[in-house]
Amino acid sequence: MLRCMLRAKIHMATVTESNLEYEGSITIDEAILKESGILPYEQVMISNLNNGERFETYVIAGKKGSGMFCLNGPTARKGAVGDKIIIFCYGYFEDRRIGKNKPRIVILDSKNRISKKK
Repeated sequence: MLRCMLRAKIHMATVTESNLEYEGSITIDEAILKESGILPYEQVMISNLNNGERFETYVIAGKKGSGMFCLNGPTARKGAVGDKIIIFCYGYFEDRRIGKNKPRIVILDSKNRISKKK
């Protein structure tokens, strides 16, 4: 049996941009993606702490070191610049591997810089 388990999380990111005219997705600083292990075009779940919205989309890599978290297309309606969000990425694991799975968690400060990794 496969179980869906947390694989990676980016905690307390601040939305820096919103682009309603884009096709859709979330753009995230490439350096933060690398630290989290989340890949471009991978599906993510986003939870907005400011308004309670929870939605799925895919990731686009943004400029490395920019601190960018841009809600694109329809996701731009799910939050505003300055909102705090949490990005979750899940994976499917066989029962025998679940105990070996340790999610990569990246915690950000108020300027979207990495303050802690777990």
